[in-house]
Amino acid sequence: MGHSRRSERSRGLTDTHAVDASDAPIRVGVSSCLLGIEVRYDGGHKRNDFILSTLSRFVEFVPVCPEFEIGLGVPRETLRLTRDGDEVRLIGNETAADHTAKMNSYAAKRVASLGRENLSGYVLKSDSPSCGMERVRAYPASGISARDGVGLFAAALMRRFPNLPIEEEGCLGDPRRRENFVERVFAYRRLHMFFSTRWTLGGLVRFHTAHKLTLMSHAPRAYRELARLVAAAQTIPRDQLSGRYQREFMATLRRLATTARHANVMRHALGYLSEHLDATSRAELSGLIDDYRRGRVPLSVPITMLRHCVRTLDVEDLHEQVYLEPHPKELMLRNHV
Repeated sequence: MGHSRRSERSRGLTDTHAVDASDAPIRVGVSSCLLGIEVRYDGGHKRNDFILSTLSRFVEFVPVCPEFEIGLGVPRETLRLTRDGDEVRLIGNETAADHTAKMNSYAAKRVASLGRENLSGYVLKSDSPSCGMERVRAYPASGISARDGVGLFAAALMRRFPNLPIEEEGCLGDPRRRENFVERVFAYRRLHMFFSTRWTLGGLVRFHTAHKLTLMSHAPRAYRELARLVAAAQTIPRDQLSGRYQREFMATLRRLATTARHANVMRHALGYLSEHLDATSRAELSGLIDDYRRGRVPLSVPITMLRHCVRTLDVEDLHEQVYLEPHPKELMLRNHV
């Protein structure tokens, strides 16, 4: 292998990664029952092992149970969503008590208070008439129910925090959705902390550059559109630039990265490394990327070698790429995608 020196200019990018080293914990909202707290209608819980045993090592949870917190108690009657035209209501299954106004009032206040919790993500309980973010069963006045509802609290949460990574716990069982959610949590943390400081246009260029491969793995066209936005930054008012960049950055990451895009991104990175690698090392890395594309090895295998080459050679154009380690490797999320 050959050698390459990072310039003083590239060393200035370390402030992009410094946000991950902040002493402030990464905070994630979560439906209380997923932490094993017994607040379900039947007095039980829905403890999620990934959340409680794995993710909890790297984040601090903020538990919320809307139904318990509006005073329905434990145990309590089950609830359902009903729909009459565009009007959605939260109704007790046994008493037919209408909890809509109380839940909507509570949700407005609770999401406002969560705005002060500095959240970087949220995990909701699926299928819940209060917390389900999609495909919640809704019952019409007459006819057949449909899975097209959204829990009242979840709806308020998503309106208040449109850029926040929000996922249902059921989707975390899918390795790609799980990796995507955690990647977005850590990306949102970096993004939020960057724009919470006295940021500069130069800093934005460095931030965007550090996320180049990450964005390309999700949507190459969206990456190019963001690049054009950054290039035109001097012509855009700062508040508009900040809002638009954050919105489009997080929207890009919501799109699941595919095997083909990951392979293309790693081929792109290999192009920067080629002149510094001997023929044997270059062929080995190329072979691992091909093995990944064909489904023979998980993403962690070529990424590990790629990261080793970048660290050993200290190649300027790759050294600061967040793509190489977007979340703690101890989570082993890329071992399964």
